[in-house]
Amino acid sequence: MGEEFLGLLVYCVPALVTGAVAFLFFREHVTNENNRRNFLLHQMHKKESFPIRLQAFERLTLFLERISAHQLMRRVAPIAPQPEAYKALLIQTIEQEYEHNLSQQIYVSDPCWRMLTTAKNSSIQRIQNFEVPQAIKTAQEMKAPLFETLSQAKVTPEMALTFLKEEVGLLIQ
Repeated sequence: MGEEFLGLLVYCVPALVTGAVAFLFFREHVTNENNRRNFLLHQMHKKESFPIRLQAFERLTLFLERISAHQLMRRVAPIAPQPEAYKALLIQTIEQEYEHNLSQQIYVSDPCWRMLTTAKNSSIQRIQNFEVPQAIKTAQEMKAPLFETLSQAKVTPEMALTFLKEEVGLLIQ
């Protein structure tokens, strides 16, 4: 009985060792194959999403250009002679531009989106807090001093645009 058990053990041990080695190689192969598939899927997804992300950056660039002091004052003409009405129109224009581009935030990083939002809020706050001098009676007369005030904001659309360009640079690399 002991010899039979020893003989059985002599045949089984190499088979078990071979089976264990085969199992380890198979497991490693499956892991590598899954990693390869995930990498290929990631590359394919990246290739498909790149044009969409680039288009989002283009739209956000346009948004920042449209709310920059120079473009905003040039593009949005006063519809009423009162300076307060013009301020309200400028704020409404900025808000509409922002709302039109809200969906683009999913394509940019959180710091980048915060920078854009800060630039928008800074412009709106500057317009709201702008005190119309007594000598100014019309919205047209108010454009030059308001432009100067908007240009002195801590975070301007131009600064946000620089930040956006840096993020695009990282995307393209």
